[in-house]
Amino acid sequence: MRKFSTSKKNIIIPIVIIVVGIVSLIAIYQPKNSEGNNVQAVVNDTIASVNKVITAPKRWLNNRTKSVSNLTSTYKENQKLKNKVHQSDDLKQQAKNQAQEIERLKAEAELNQTLANYEKVSATVITRSPKTWQDTLIVDKGSDDGVQKNMAVMSQKGLIGRVMDVDAHSAKIRLLTSNNKSSNHFSIKISSKNGDSLGVLNKYDEEAEQLIGSQFSREKDIKEGDVVKTSGLGGNSPADLVIGKVVKVKTDSYGMNQEAHIKPYAQMDDISFVTIIQGMAE
Repeated sequence: MRKFSTSKKNIIIPIVIIVVGIVSLIAIYQPKNSEGNNVQAVVNDTIASVNKVITAPKRWLNNRTKSVSNLTSTYKENQKLKNKVHQSDDLKQQAKNQAQEIERLKAEAELNQTLANYEKVSATVITRSPKTWQDTLIVDKGSDDGVQKNMAVMSQKGLIGRVMDVDAHSAKIRLLTSNNKSSNHFSIKISSKNGDSLGVLNKYDEEAEQLIGSQFSREKDIKEGDVVKTSGLGGNSPADLVIGKVVKVKTDSYGMNQEAHIKPYAQMDDISFVTIIQGMAE
């Protein structure tokens, strides 16, 4: 643009000088009458027009510069507003997370109040990998805190699994939702008006998000809404730890026993704190 403007001036300026010179000479030798005044007016108009042509690129460049400057200022203001909005969103999310954390702590405190007859230790979840989300998690308490292998683990309002590995300051928990069928078996009982029905908790329906208990005798009438607890048989966990409630009952594939589908009390996808049951209180 600068080269173009300079080249244009180099052409126009000599022409203007020649035109102005000729017109000026005519004006000098022209008699002092109205026609002379007319010539002078023509000269003035010519000079003004030529000046507009010469200064037009400069005016355009100045206007362009102002427009760019205004756009830059507007962009910066928009960025400031966006940053303020992002900061506000971050604060809202932090407040939401803190509120959820408080609710989880309240739920764990309420659970501990119902476990007065048990020796227990509370722990915080420190690792839960997306790859093993349904299978395991790691907590921040270990053998130095009295945690041992096969101890039952609870969270919120119900049983979630058992300890499978222990280190000095951490422990790995195998969840009831695990596909490892050999490690998540619990002896359970379903309390009803007809007494307790004994069975085994050994499956998880991932699609329905339900635990499955089997080997219940058909002699006892199990109904929807019945409460499911640990039976204490087998020696791996104390009795009467709540698990969930029955949502469906059907006869097993052999036609000999009953199978119960159980909705767990604990929210298995939202576990931040756990309570490890060490045994019955003395």
